[in-house]
Amino acid sequence: MLLLTVSCGQKHKAKGLVEDFIEANALDPDAIADRDFTRFDSTKVITDSLVMAMQQAKHPLYKHPITYSIHNAGRMLFLLRMNYRHQGDTLWQTFYIDEQMEHVVAFK
Repeated sequence: MLLLTVSCGQKHKAKGLVEDFIEANALDPDAIADRDFTRFDSTKVITDSLVMAMQQAKHPLYKHPITYSIHNAGRMLFLLRMNYRHQGDTLWQTFYIDEQMEHVVAFK
């Protein structure tokens, strides 16, 4: 029961970080509508080179370049998947959050 409560709290915090990230970096945050946050998990399989590739990618709904926090090699990342609507299409993105749950470090 305690583990479930901690996980729900972490998901809630991750959702807030992603919402703040979108507000700060989206060209038009209101165009990313009907946000639904689903999968919340952790991973250690995302390498620094993958993080850098995601950070350098241009996303049509976001400013470029985006300033991210630094991700240290070998560290765990949390991931949060967001489903949303944009111009009538249902789309999704996965956001990667640092181990301290303080910053979005990348998304795809």
